[in-house]
Amino acid sequence: MKKNIWLSLTAVILCTACSTVGLTGRKQLNMISEAEILSASQTEYQSYMKSAKLSTDAQATAVVKNVAQRIASAAMNYLRASGQEADIANYAWEFSLVEDNERNAFCMPGGKVVVYTGMLNLIGNGTGRDDELAAVIGHEVGHAIAKHGNERASQQLLANMGSTVLGAVVANKSEATQQAVAIAYGLGAQYGALLPFSRKQELEADYIGIVLATLAGYDASAAVTLWQKMEAASTSTTAEFMSTHPSSTTRISQLQKDIPKVKATYKGTYGKL
Repeated sequence: MKKNIWLSLTAVILCTACSTVGLTGRKQLNMISEAEILSASQTEYQSYMKSAKLSTDAQATAVVKNVAQRIASAAMNYLRASGQEADIANYAWEFSLVEDNERNAFCMPGGKVVVYTGMLNLIGNGTGRDDELAAVIGHEVGHAIAKHGNERASQQLLANMGSTVLGAVVANKSEATQQAVAIAYGLGAQYGALLPFSRKQELEADYIGIVLATLAGYDASAAVTLWQKMEAASTSTTAEFMSTHPSSTTRISQLQKDIPKVKATYKGTYGKL
C-alpha cells in the first residue's frame, strides 16, 4: 500500500511540476519556485564568494566582464524576444574573475557569473580568445536560463522524499530546497564549470551556449577549439558511461553538427533581437 501511495504521489508531482526549456523544447522537472531557488542560490553564492579570491589583474578582469556582459545581454534579448519577459526580473547580473587554477567557470541562477583564472589561462591570448571565452560563459549562462539548477535540485529533492514525509516536504520545502541546491551545485571541491549536471543537461547547455555566443556576435566555432584544448589538458580516464559529463569527443562531435545550423539561424542577428 505504501509503495502504491508513493508511486501515485510521484506520478502526480511529475505530471504537475514540469516546465519546458525554451531553446530546445525539452520537458524538465521543476518542483521548486523561482523565489526559493533564487534565495537558496544567492545564499550559496554569497557563502562561496566569502572565501573566493578575486583576481587583481585588471585587464583580464575587464576581458571577462566585457564578454560576460555581451552574453548576458544576448540571453536577456532572447528571453524578451521569445515571450519570457517575466524571467528577466530574476537576473541581477554579476561578473567576477576568481584566482583559482581549476579550469572552471559557473553561473548561478540569478546571473552570478564566475570565471576561474585557470580557465582563462587554458584559453590563452590568441586571436580566438574572446570567442572561446564566450563559449565558456555562454555554456554556463545556458545552464542558468535553461534552469538546470532548479531541475537538478528538484531531482535531488524528489530523491530525498520518503513516502511518509513526502506531503510535509512538498508543503514546506525551504530547508529541503537549501540542501537540494547545495547538493545540485556540488559546493566545495565540485564547484565550477564542470558541475555535476547530467550529460543531457551538459549537451543542452553546449547548444544554448553557441546560440548565445552567436547572438552576442562571437564565432560559435570557437566552442570546438575550446573543447579540443579541454580534451588535451584533461587527465581523466573515467569512461563516459560512468560520468555525469559527456566525453570531450562526444561534445565536439555534437557541436560540429549544431554549429552550422546555429550560424544559419542566428548569425548576423547581434543587437537585432
